[in-house]
Amino acid sequence: MITEYVLFDIPRNMTRDEVVASMRAVAPKWRAAPDLIRKTFVYDAEARQTGAFYLWKNKAAAQAAHGEEWRRGVMQTFGSVPVIRYFETPLVVDNALQETIEEAARA
Repeated sequence: MITEYVLFDIPRNMTRDEVVASMRAVAPKWRAAPDLIRKTFVYDAEARQTGAFYLWKNKAAAQAAHGEEWRRGVMQTFGSVPVIRYFETPLVVDNALQETIEEAARA
């Protein structure tokens, strides 16, 4: 599994309500992504940034979901270039679901 960290700046005139509305608008798209395990939207009013932590089955799926078309959309909507980082994720403890998720055994 891969955790993908995505962060970008938001315009000074964009309100929290507008940012959250944008999150809600794209949520169905992410619900339909077959290789996405989980997405956690984040918002930092003080830093004027938003983004998400994604848990993917693999890095290729993460990179495919955040290609040039997606980056152009972020630029059009928020006027900034996203910062993206990837982290191997061998284990996830999910207390809400009361389970521990482990990556598939490596070949």
